[in-house]
Amino acid sequence: MIVERIWVGNRLRNYNYLVACGETGEALAIDPLDHQRCCAVAAARGFEITQVLNTHEHGDHTGGNRGLIAATQAVLIAHARADIDGVDRGVRAGDVIRVGRTIEFECLDTPGHTMSHVCLLAHAPTPALFSGDTLFHAGAGNCYHGGDPEALYQTFAQQLSRIDDDARLYPGHDYLETNLRFTLDREPQNAAAASLLAEIADRQGPDAPVTTLGQEKAVNTFFRLQERAVVDGLREVFPDLPESLDAKEVFLRLRQLRNRW
Repeated sequence: MIVERIWVGNRLRNYNYLVACGETGEALAIDPLDHQRCCAVAAARGFEITQVLNTHEHGDHTGGNRGLIAATQAVLIAHARADIDGVDRGVRAGDVIRVGRTIEFECLDTPGHTMSHVCLLAHAPTPALFSGDTLFHAGAGNCYHGGDPEALYQTFAQQLSRIDDDARLYPGHDYLETNLRFTLDREPQNAAAASLLAEIADRQGPDAPVTTLGQEKAVNTFFRLQERAVVDGLREVFPDLPESLDAKEVFLRLRQLRNRW
């Protein structure tokens, strides 16, 4: 599996992806906002883009569909309930997307950022998760535009937390520095987060590192709901919290804080 991460360089700090079969050169384009750059990278690498996948319906993920499909005649894939023009194949949890002869993606139905969001889990010698705006490096998606934080918690608790630690994470945006600073605001003694923040001082955007799910569990506060420092810090901000605090309430309060942080 060949992964080309394409840095858009816009205000929203989008990433686009081409995932290609090393045997056939067939490629899947994921959220190809900058369709011209996606086409240029594909031409330079000798890839043939045959499928396009939108993780969700927001315009910064679908805005390149028309141009890319016009150039390639690729098939458009999205969540079965997504409000996206021109979808050829609607997918649901457990559906499989194959690329060439060597790549197989499992579709995960991951509501929260929106209620019709798909993540792709590549079952490969080195597994990979293409997470759109559900899971970011060191962070979680917002729920401003058609989402629901309780659904996002369930996605984290029931799906993302169970993915193998060695799976590499490919999100839809680069918010790594800000997210690490939020983790350290909530958990100041988190040595793993502090170390990664120092490491990326000169490595952001196109040069930002790719984390694994194992690393995320060490640096992403939305996975660290049982940590004493995280819970105690929330009690300082929200003195009305009950004595018995479950993981869902911790997650929701963290999302509330991150909204205004």
